[in-house]
Amino acid sequence: MNGLVGSGRWFDDVRAGDAFSSALTITETHIVVGAGLIGDTNPHHMNAEYAKGTRFGTPILHGMLTSSIMGAAVGMYFHGTAIAYLEHRARFIAPVRAGDTLTTTWQITETIDKPKHDGGIVVLAGSAANQHGIVVAEAEARMLVSRRAR
Repeated sequence: MNGLVGSGRWFDDVRAGDAFSSALTITETHIVVGAGLIGDTNPHHMNAEYAKGTRFGTPILHGMLTSSIMGAAVGMYFHGTAIAYLEHRARFIAPVRAGDTLTTTWQITETIDKPKHDGGIVVLAGSAANQHGIVVAEAEARMLVSRRAR
């Protein structure tokens, strides 16, 4: 795949056991803009008074947005070398609130050569933890990645 522009890892450059991470502090803007983007204005996310009476006590980030933030780290790791994000499965464990800093860590668990696609599938396992070390989500992903041009 000549002509790719980016700083991402190539399929030839990654191995099972490799790991990477990314951190982001969540703001109220993430919650509000995210609600508009995905069309979920549930009061758990958008109504501070309602949220006071819930088990969470405050508005929380949508699980889908937590998952997206986790996926963004994968996208940036393979910036310009990714062919397709094939699969992303997440499990939400704890709430994420405005002010939380999420650190997403991914580990490559397997690489599957796909010569037909001039690359391969990178299988990953990830987790996101807040600033207190509490794991808020776990995920698995598969990314089809280009081989380095020869």
